[in-house]
Amino acid sequence: MSSALEKGLSVISFLAHRPEGASVTEIAKELDLPPSGVHRLLKELEGLGYTRQFQDHGNYCLTLKLATAGLAFLNRTGIPDLSQPILDRLAQSTHELIRMALFDGDSLVWVGVSQGATTGLRYDPGSDHGLIAHLASSSCGQVWLADLSDDAAIAAVMKQGLEKPGGAGVSAPRTVAELMEILNTTRRQGYACNTNSFMLGMSAMAVLIRHPDTGQPIGTVSIAGPSARVTPDLQRDFLPELQRAAEELAEASLAGRSFTRWYDETLGRRQALK
Repeated sequence: MSSALEKGLSVISFLAHRPEGASVTEIAKELDLPPSGVHRLLKELEGLGYTRQFQDHGNYCLTLKLATAGLAFLNRTGIPDLSQPILDRLAQSTHELIRMALFDGDSLVWVGVSQGATTGLRYDPGSDHGLIAHLASSSCGQVWLADLSDDAAIAAVMKQGLEKPGGAGVSAPRTVAELMEILNTTRRQGYACNTNSFMLGMSAMAVLIRHPDTGQPIGTVSIAGPSARVTPDLQRDFLPELQRAAEELAEASLAGRSFTRWYDETLGRRQALK
């Protein structure tokens, strides 16, 4: 890492995954930075209001300043107001977890969620919301990759990492050949579905949200739930509703001026990937 800005952002990114906080030593070891430099960065971030130190054990954690800025930006795009009613309807109809991810540069970011399961087994991914989706193992990542050329898909996966940090399910692709087999199946079907891939015990399916005028992908919408309940037959039953929701989300996006400006900017970057 060359610049102070890059180092500061790496510290923020690390702490974003550690709400309980971390010590200077832990951060320095994980990021391969000198402890003295990390301590100086944390103090600068503290002065700016982005971090604070626990008095009892000296760990540092993020404040809500960064999260507040992110939420304010997301709300001003119009994305939550436009998409949430559609996600909620699909969740109520399927009684499973619904998530929307949007294309941002060369990544997919989970920005919308609705939980339809109120009792019994359910998957509750609170820690995933607002994060970048793992492309190779998630259904949303697989359907997004399937729309790219083979070379572009492989390059995107290699840049992010074929293996999911923290571990994936037993069905996640372990080699490029396995990934390409999944993508070819997804292309033939027009949607992605998997079981025990993103995580053990979870089944998921996803379709693309396409720009209403150009047909270019702008994001994905998915259904996920426990594999004991969300069987392949149930996934096939869900498909028409999922596809309708994707169409509704695409049409709704045109109603938000900030939303359309945001994804129009991203489409040029996606074309560069192809």
